[in-house]
Amino acid sequence: MIKEIKFIKDANKITGGLTKTSKMPCDSFNLSALDCKVGSRLRDIEGSVCDNCYALSGNYKRFHKTIFKAMTKRKKALKSKLWVQAMVKLINAQAQRNGNYFRWHDSGDIQSIEHLKKIINVCELTPSILHWLPTRELKIIKAIKKSSVPGNLIIRVSGAMVNGKPPKNYSNTSTVITNNLYARKSDFICPSNLQDNQCKNCRACWDSKIKNITYIKH
Repeated sequence: MIKEIKFIKDANKITGGLTKTSKMPCDSFNLSALDCKVGSRLRDIEGSVCDNCYALSGNYKRFHKTIFKAMTKRKKALKSKLWVQAMVKLINAQAQRNGNYFRWHDSGDIQSIEHLKKIINVCELTPSILHWLPTRELKIIKAIKKSSVPGNLIIRVSGAMVNGKPPKNYSNTSTVITNNLYARKSDFICPSNLQDNQCKNCRACWDSKIKNITYIKH
């Protein structure tokens, strides 16, 4: 029988810990962009959203050795039987500081169906928290039943090409454009480029009523 995880330090040790970015209003969890399955292929395609990947530049690149070591630890930790319980502990703790929001993968993406099922389990065990999961792993998303996704988990399937159309047949999607001329009338345009590259009071990414969010490429 798995014993209860009582201390944050133990949850951090099991999972590799959460991450904090300057843009987000809450903590997040990340993996290396080098481990992205679809993203790794898109990086070699000019004009794709993963061409010149942000998660392989800036602070991610500046502190590469330290960050990559932590990301490697998080990836290995996904196999732990205690991972779900430990993540619940950490997410509930950060919610007390930041409010009831959480983002999955400010870098990296879903690794497997089992990984996604564990994320779903974490969301089920934190019902008061809204979770946002951006992903390009369509095959993994298609492998699970829509009915198995809890209402507090917003999965946004990301479009592959800059200035391209959003993926079809998904409730929530996202796209990247170079300027407002490429936005559709029905799109919600992320305001972060007008507010110090921060979410500030915006929580659109977590809002299931907003079908497609488009981000300005920077």
